Amino acid sequence: MFVETTTVEAGKVKTVLVKQDSGPPGTKLVFAHRYRNTSKAPVANFGMTNPIPAGIDYAGTDDASASVSVDGGKTWGALVALKVRGPNASLRAARFDDVTHVRWALKAPVPVGGSGRLSFRGTVK
Repeated sequence: MFVETTTVEAGKVKTVLVKQDSGPPGTKLVFAHRYRNTSKAPVANFGMTNPIPAGIDYAGTDDASASVSVDGGKTWGALVALKVRGPNASLRAARFDDVTHVRWALKAPVPVGGSGRLSFRGTVK
């Protein structure tokens, strides 16, 4: 887990990730997972699921292979396609703070020795 901070160096804005466990409410975090294929064959259908930690609001991912769940991992999809029940039992569009899990499903096989990084952003509640 990293805290995302912005600095200015030589007049240019730069985003920096600093390893840290948490921060005060509003702190922007990046959760990063590295993977590597150490087997002797390509790995097809590689995927990973990550629950959103308590006290964190999901804030998105840039990875097109990711989908999210707003019901504890029972159903999955793009956030814009998901619905949740509001206080009066009516359905409403899901929001970032409704996300309970994020899941990645890589379409291409991971070659022998291949590696990568999967990440999502969150904000401390």
